[in-house]
Amino acid sequence: MTEPEFVTLQVEDGVGTIRLDRPKMNAIDAQLHHEVRAAAMEAGERADVRAVVIYGGERVFAAGADIKAMAELDGHTMVAWGRELQHSFRTVARLPKPVIAAVTGYALGGGYELALCADFRVLGTNAKIGQPEILLGVIPGAGGTQRLARLVGPAKAKDLVFTGRHVGAEEALELGLADAVVPDADVYATSVAMARKFAAGPPLALAAAKRAIDEGLDGDLDRGLALESELFAGLFGTEDQQTGMRSFLESGPGKATFTGR
Repeated sequence: MTEPEFVTLQVEDGVGTIRLDRPKMNAIDAQLHHEVRAAAMEAGERADVRAVVIYGGERVFAAGADIKAMAELDGHTMVAWGRELQHSFRTVARLPKPVIAAVTGYALGGGYELALCADFRVLGTNAKIGQPEILLGVIPGAGGTQRLARLVGPAKAKDLVFTGRHVGAEEALELGLADAVVPDADVYATSVAMARKFAAGPPLALAAAKRAIDEGLDGDLDRGLALESELFAGLFGTEDQQTGMRSFLESGPGKATFTGR
């Protein structure tokens, strides 16, 4: 297997960092998103990774898709290209572990679509996010019309997609596009600290909770409730459930140490 050139997975204390490093702006081309996919698959499979941070570095998260590469494609070839891109991003979104996007600088177009695949987004005070595809005569093609609308509702999503405008960190927080805003220098450390809190939790229950919420949003309430009930019952008999309830009865809440079994 070829060593990745632009994306690495670094693991420490239960947190896996998927690090993008394609100079100068982490533009997303086929190689980069395939490497993101491979890193996400590895993070999902590794028992020593209990939470994930996606990070583009101190200066930029990802400024968007590689327009130079995309400009050479026609509608027919774009179908296959877009399918592969969505596959890579879907792999990130379906990671059965908490995922935090640590956003510095620009997260535009495909860059923000990648951030939308995370469960939480931490922005630096000088970050700029947006879906500017409309300014190129196209629309978001890696989840921006769908995940964005599910996150903030159709009207706010349409404003961002129809105008293609850049949104600063404080407005992003107000709109629900970001979950926290911190000084640029603190973005990664804050994201890792959040991830470590989740990493201390019960992995099987966290995976079940994430699946119940995410898949429940894609169906009607009755199907969502049925899925919740199935996942809830499935956790009984696990070592973590027995440990958690025994610890609660003996020591009170928040004292259990979970193994993921």
